[in-house]
Amino acid sequence: MKIIEVAQELMRFRTTTGNASEINQAFAYVKNMMTLLGAKVDIFTKKDAAPVIFIRNCRGTDFDALVLGHLDVVPAEDKMFKPTLKDGRLYGRGSLDMKSFAAVALNSMQYVIERKLPLKFGIILSSDEEKGSKGTKAFLAKYAKIKADIVLDNDVGGDIRKLIVKCKNPVFVKIKTHGREAHGSLPWEGVDANELMFKVLSNVRKFYPAYDLNGAKPRNKWVDTLHVAKIEGGKVANIISDYCEALLDVRLIETSSLDSLKKNLDKAMIKGAEYEIISASIPVVMDEKNPHIAAYRKLAEQVLQHKIKFEYEGGATDAREFAARGSTVIMHSGSGEGMHASGEYVEVKSVEQLAEIQLRFLEKLASSKTK
Repeated sequence: MKIIEVAQELMRFRTTTGNASEINQAFAYVKNMMTLLGAKVDIFTKKDAAPVIFIRNCRGTDFDALVLGHLDVVPAEDKMFKPTLKDGRLYGRGSLDMKSFAAVALNSMQYVIERKLPLKFGIILSSDEEKGSKGTKAFLAKYAKIKADIVLDNDVGGDIRKLIVKCKNPVFVKIKTHGREAHGSLPWEGVDANELMFKVLSNVRKFYPAYDLNGAKPRNKWVDTLHVAKIEGGKVANIISDYCEALLDVRLIETSSLDSLKKNLDKAMIKGAEYEIISASIPVVMDEKNPHIAAYRKLAEQVLQHKIKFEYEGGATDAREFAARGSTVIMHSGSGEGMHASGEYVEVKSVEQLAEIQLRFLEKLASSKTK
């Protein structure tokens, strides 16, 4: 398979999360390609959930290895949906996050089928990862028994010389403050919900400091973080706000519990304020000495002719759903920069190297099964 050409084709689809027409076209393109190779392909759909494409070389739901990823992207200018090759880099929306690596997975499926490797192998690609992966959750609810010994997650990092072994637990919290309306010129006759929110957020910061490019930075970056993603309060300029809400994006390390977060939030609340946990998950923590991870690392170092370092990642991964089911999750991607930004690119050589590493690993896995 010409991986970079497939990546470019995928990038031309404007699969911003929620763009059903383009997502359906991208899935149709993938389904047609994989069906012609002999793969079994289903497109899972459910009302109020984004579709998921499920590709495999076998029947059943028990796999030796699965590749997990997504085809949706964040919004971008029109020109970013016209992939460009320049100086060994592939530029455009989805180049790094993560259509190039979806193409790597499709290449692996072709290899497994054509070489008739004795592996139960599958690929799961969602279409709303950028907005919470509701589709993946619905898919896994339907396929409740699906499991895999190994999950290859290429949607992490951005440096092929690093293997991710830890990802944080993403928790989203909504804080609400309730005040009393009054004319803007008579603030003493009302209770300003916006001011109440400022006080609550100030209390929250006693537990979770604010970090900034031009301000404070943690000595150890493997810490709990919290950022205020959104604040809304007030109707018009000359009325004291009677309601305000804020959305908090919290990332917890593996030694921090949801209960400890709740205790801190409880202490931060004041009269007229309340909170609710919108969503929470689990961190993904892999043992660096896991034999599958060690074998993968060794093969990667052989391909790259470079030492592979273990790294921790602050972002979340959909692979956490499989980590909770006992899978060994191998988190590794190619190199690039500008994820979600206007200059997004991936190093073409790293895509090709990642593909080679993945094929070698699947070959080794198949070999171990025949012994």
